Amino acid sequence: MPGSTLAEKILSTHAAKRARAGDIVVCTIDLVMGHDANGPMAIKAFENMGGKAVYDPDKVVFVLDHMAPAPYERAANLQALVTRFSEDQGTHCFGIGQGVCHQVLPEHGFAKPGTLILGSDSHTCTYGAFGAFATGAGATDIAAALFTGQNWFKVPETVRIELDGDLAPGSSAKDVILHVIGAIGADGGNYMSFEFYGPWLNRISQADHMTIANMVVEMGCKCGFICHANLGIAADPDAQYRDIIRFDLAKVEPGVAKPHTVDNYAPVSEVAGLPVQQGVIGSCTNGRIEDLRIAASILKGKQIAKGVRFLITPASRRVFLQAVEEGLVTTLIEAGAVFFTPGCGVCVGTHGGVPADGDTVIATTNRNFKGRMGNNKASIYLASPATVAASMLTGVITDPRTITQEVGDAL
Repeated sequence: MPGSTLAEKILSTHAAKRARAGDIVVCTIDLVMGHDANGPMAIKAFENMGGKAVYDPDKVVFVLDHMAPAPYERAANLQALVTRFSEDQGTHCFGIGQGVCHQVLPEHGFAKPGTLILGSDSHTCTYGAFGAFATGAGATDIAAALFTGQNWFKVPETVRIELDGDLAPGSSAKDVILHVIGAIGADGGNYMSFEFYGPWLNRISQADHMTIANMVVEMGCKCGFICHANLGIAADPDAQYRDIIRFDLAKVEPGVAKPHTVDNYAPVSEVAGLPVQQGVIGSCTNGRIEDLRIAASILKGKQIAKGVRFLITPASRRVFLQAVEEGLVTTLIEAGAVFFTPGCGVCVGTHGGVPADGDTVIATTNRNFKGRMGNNKASIYLASPATVAASMLTGVITDPRTITQEVGDAL
């Protein structure tokens, strides 16, 4: 019998039987994560199921990150509900300001190779950068996992992505995943697992691995794995794949996802010169210390363009403190940036930073749907930290390669 892909291998372990693509299996869950946006619905569903105690408090984590600090009464009450439930049940809970769930959990050692993680957020797939089968789920499925410690899965087929060669200067991991999504499409990976391979993955940072894994859901994927040398788990050499798709990294330019879909890809050069009113660096995709270093390197000693707003949300408190210690916060504030509490609010549109009607935003976030940042009359372009910082410098969408010295220092 052929060997197993990573998805098949992990689900087999957790189902205690051989799991092949297409099978329906019931698996034990290693970790359940809920946040303040969808966690309350899961808690209410858990109670409606007759749940009195979660299956294992040490395997349950709540994070208050989507509306933190609470901007209005309803959000405050939802956070109070989550906090009380966590205290009553004895689960882990990270309060406001600790950061985005997908940064906080890896920082605290919850994302481990070979584990099965269910989260109330679609970007739970980020933990595939650490070798976990990690996927988002709705409130009812989260509730069932809280109650029983189990859930059912259809074993996904797997697509193998081969990343050949190396990136040219000025391009980044964010440009790679935007390029891949543009080629495969928003529904090209529906309910599939993606495994990314290539020597380049061994030369980039864990932050870059997380950026790629974070956005596989934008192709409809169930999960994704960044198969670098230190992943801690590997597919079998004779694993069977639905497809093998190759990308030449040398051809990947700095790129953007144009409004209003993530697969609406274009090289930055196609849209360069378009005026922007707001720039955002942050989110579970690109709010890490490496991203802030890039922005600070480009903007050090300079001022953002007149009339633009530059918002920065560090991915976690740890990232924020490190940015303070390294002087990055001072550099960026002096350049004209505004910092927000670590969290998801600006990205999802549940807090500050809402654009005005007709505004064009360029952001390192992961989604650009209409209304994503709180106004469906604004337009959002997704890009790398280097492209966002360069665009803040000029006031128009800017190819970071046109400011070669700064980009060379940053990347």
